[in-house]
Amino acid sequence: MFLNKLLRAPLAAALLAIAALVSTTAPIPALAQAASAPAADAAAPAAPAAPAATVAKEEVMNPYGLEALWSQGDFVARGTLIIMIIMSMGSWYIMFTKLWEQHKLFKAADQVAEGNFWKAGTVAKGAAALEESSAFRFIAESGVKADEHHEGNLTEQIDRHTWIGMSVQRAVDNINSRLQDGLAFLATVGSTAPFVGLFGTVWGIYHALTAIGIAGQASIDKVAGPVGEALIMTAFGLAVAVPAVMGYNWLIRRNKSVMERVRAFSADVHNVLLAGKR
Repeated sequence: MFLNKLLRAPLAAALLAIAALVSTTAPIPALAQAASAPAADAAAPAAPAAPAATVAKEEVMNPYGLEALWSQGDFVARGTLIIMIIMSMGSWYIMFTKLWEQHKLFKAADQVAEGNFWKAGTVAKGAAALEESSAFRFIAESGVKADEHHEGNLTEQIDRHTWIGMSVQRAVDNINSRLQDGLAFLATVGSTAPFVGLFGTVWGIYHALTAIGIAGQASIDKVAGPVGEALIMTAFGLAVAVPAVMGYNWLIRRNKSVMERVRAFSADVHNVLLAGKR
């Protein structure tokens, strides 16, 4: 026991001395490194300042776009493109004009339904209350004129009921024919525009095959232009045909709706004229 106590005191003193030595000598390398860093920086030559990064907007021209198709295409490609442009412009013109005509006809039908026509004492007075360009006024005036001029060697052989009915029906058929004007063009464009675009597609593929045959190898730079021309023609054909078909179906449905109101009005006018209220 005495020996343990005797050895414990020197060991504890030695451990304390080692710990103190370590704590005083550990920062020396860090200090030396920190001290040597400025010297190294001073000895090294100053690096040149990096130039400011400039972002230059580079415009890349598409050599296979629509502009390239027009400038580099032959007369067949240009002619096909012009035909599809004319077809598209004609389709949109007809659709807008027909919508305007239908709008006026619906407006005139609403005017008749409000009672301005039927409140008049006679058909002639009711027709005079309508707009001059109204289709319903045209039907009423046709019926009145037929009732007033039912004379002659030939027309006298037809009874008054049939004569007035024929005149009113002719007026209705005339209005229906006016509404149908231009719809045949829409149907033609809707059915032929994809094939016109397909013709341009075939012509572009032909140019691609020709370029491959001349170059002797199927490299992308030889076929990209003609194939791009073919795809543009296909897209144009679809872009022309789809609005024409949709516009045709829509106008046909609206024509059917407004013609039902026109025929109902003509039947009422016919009955009123037979009653002697011309």
